[in-house]
Amino acid sequence: MADSERYSAPGCWTACTSYWRTRKGLLLFAEILFCLVILICFSASTSAYSSLSVIEMIIAAVLFLIYMCDWHTKMPFINWPWSDFFRALIAAILYLITSIVVLVERGGHSKIAAGVLGLMATLLFGYDAYFTFPLRQQRHTAAPTDPTDGPV
Repeated sequence: MADSERYSAPGCWTACTSYWRTRKGLLLFAEILFCLVILICFSASTSAYSSLSVIEMIIAAVLFLIYMCDWHTKMPFINWPWSDFFRALIAAILYLITSIVVLVERGGHSKIAAGVLGLMATLLFGYDAYFTFPLRQQRHTAAPTDPTDGPV
């Protein structure tokens, strides 16, 4: 019964998979990939800094799923733009700090690669925070018009 209901809505799968083509979908997907690659680099050298990559990858994957399935509209009690902004801002700051510490320590090649990729992830998360800043996304409203100014 559940399978027949799932296949009865062909537009649902299209709606879910079309999200990753948006700018936000691409950003979240790139963040997940960057976190995975950084996690692999840290695992090859030292696991001391890998928790940041794991946590950010999980949070980005959960948000990707929530936005992809349009569940954020079904949970209006959470302010999604501000939550996403603070997530990206905090991730950018933490990746910047962690990358600088890793690069100053001078480890093996994989540790240096993780530090450089962490700096790139800082830019990616900063870009995400900039474009998801809620006050930047003001809605355009039509200018009020005077009904007496119309054609005579």
